[in-house]
Amino acid sequence: MSDIYSIGISALAAAQAGLVTTGQNISNANTAGYHRQQIVQSASTPLQTGSGFLGQGVQVDTVKRVYSQFLDQQVNQAQGQASYYTTYQTQLSQIDNLLGSSGSGVAPALQNFFQSVSAVSANASDMPTRQSMVSSASALVTQFNSMAAQLTSMRGGVNSQIASTVSQVNTCAQQIAAINGQILAAQQNPGQPPNDLLDQQGALVSQLNQLVGANVVNNSDGTINVSIGNGQSLVTGSQVMKLTAAASTADPQNMAVGVATGGATVWLDSSTLQGGSLGGLMTFRDKDLTQAQNSLGLVATGLAQTLNNQQQLGQDLNGAPGVNLFTLPSPVVLGNTNNSGTAVVTASVSAAGALSGSDYRLTYTGANYTLTRLSDNTTTTYASLPQTVDGLTISSTAGAAAGDSYMIEPTRNAAAGIAMNVTNPAQIAAAAPIIGGAANANTGSGVISAGSVNAPPPPNANLLQPVTITFTSPTTFNVTGTGTGNPGGVSYTAGANITYNGWTVKISGAPAVGDSFTVSANSSGTADGRNALLMSGLQTQNTLANGTTTFQGAYAQMVSAVGNQAQQVNTTATAQTALVSQATQAQQSLSGVNLDEEAANLLQYQNAYQAAAKMIATAQTLFQTILTAMN
Repeated sequence: MSDIYSIGISALAAAQAGLVTTGQNISNANTAGYHRQQIVQSASTPLQTGSGFLGQGVQVDTVKRVYSQFLDQQVNQAQGQASYYTTYQTQLSQIDNLLGSSGSGVAPALQNFFQSVSAVSANASDMPTRQSMVSSASALVTQFNSMAAQLTSMRGGVNSQIASTVSQVNTCAQQIAAINGQILAAQQNPGQPPNDLLDQQGALVSQLNQLVGANVVNNSDGTINVSIGNGQSLVTGSQVMKLTAAASTADPQNMAVGVATGGATVWLDSSTLQGGSLGGLMTFRDKDLTQAQNSLGLVATGLAQTLNNQQQLGQDLNGAPGVNLFTLPSPVVLGNTNNSGTAVVTASVSAAGALSGSDYRLTYTGANYTLTRLSDNTTTTYASLPQTVDGLTISSTAGAAAGDSYMIEPTRNAAAGIAMNVTNPAQIAAAAPIIGGAANANTGSGVISAGSVNAPPPPNANLLQPVTITFTSPTTFNVTGTGTGNPGGVSYTAGANITYNGWTVKISGAPAVGDSFTVSANSSGTADGRNALLMSGLQTQNTLANGTTTFQGAYAQMVSAVGNQAQQVNTTATAQTALVSQATQAQQSLSGVNLDEEAANLLQYQNAYQAAAKMIATAQTLFQTILTAMN
């Protein structure tokens, strides 16, 4: 009877374990990170008798967690990349929407400005027309300032999100370390895995992976080690290396991420953080946002310097030389806060048309200066400064120490800092300061052009000195006047350029011997719009990117580049989300809870429980029968 009882009791215990496990599965069917559990049972060691081996019932060996490391790893990797691209796409869409707006972008303001310049060239003496040009220039400046402010605000927002994400990473890492400790303590019962703790551990790894992209090493005792980036340790057993977020030592406008260790901080290269939402934020800020700010600043710098140069070659309504139409901030140079030297590095724009729209890193090696163009990592070495590269002149005082570095940002703040220098409409230099004229006594058919002032400013010191051109034959002329050298017998070609003292005129037709022409100061140029016409022509000239594009072309390229990148990232994010769904389905097909299956298991274990109870009841009946017979 005792054997039948013990077998029945073991069956009851096994059925009860099955019911409990099934109930656990059902109750956690919607729990994130939960893996379906199964009991593993085996027959107890049989008892050898003269009649053979008699069974001793059943025993529950363990509760197994239905788990595939490969499938779970696939899900984690897919989720990390999906989080990266989703975050990246969300941020990038902000710039795309900002730049692509047909009503609030720079393109309409540029068009309006050049239309007003053209109007001044046609009616230079009209004050309302001049005021309209000043107003449209001011509106263009305001548009540059506004867009730059929004981009700067985006950088601040991204930096805040980076700091917040780092805090979440630290919290998650601490929780993983705590779970590691609990798992290690639970392993005192050898061979019995703490399934629910392992599920919590896996869920935390999934959460961490979506934040930063984590590499996990499974230890034999059930604990895990976690690293990020290029192998930087984050969790080792129950030990945590805490991340920190602070202003970058190279560029305080950016939030850098480092690891606090031994009282110091090891800063991580942002390019190594290419997973999770943190990686998406870093990539957007360092690549697309910086490129957008630099490109917008490039257009602002090119416009301001080119218009200023032409303005200086003209003459305003009061007969005074033109002054700068716009003001621009100087390129920003930031010394690394870890520099030990005392050198001061400065930069200035020497040729806006040659600017690359990139930031630069200047490093002093102790013997040479190494300049890295960050857009393509092109490196150039110089033995000394100053040097001019990509339209930028870089200088340094003495005192640099080996290892000192400097961040040079030629155009990033230009759109934010561009401002109006001319607010009085009369200061618009619409006229040319010189004018060509022919003597009344001329008998030939020669005609002299009004003339134009040659770039670059400032004009030649002898620009306004009167110069006389006298023909000594139909094919030669003499030149007299201060600064000309007074050459004689100069060959004449009808319609060819004649250049002296920083101006250029053309004489066409057939001058007669003795005919004379003068080039002198423009003393009555109130209605003269020659210089304004040249300003207007700058709209269609390829003045930027080494003479390959216009102002509006450069802006359109920036808008197009952002739009294309946004579309590409959006497509990748959509594909990655679909990949997460596929990987999750594959993982859930193995580890997920199927409620229909669990309902069937309930019936199975319920029937087993009832059968075991019936066995015990039968044994009880048999035992009572034996007792009755004995009495």
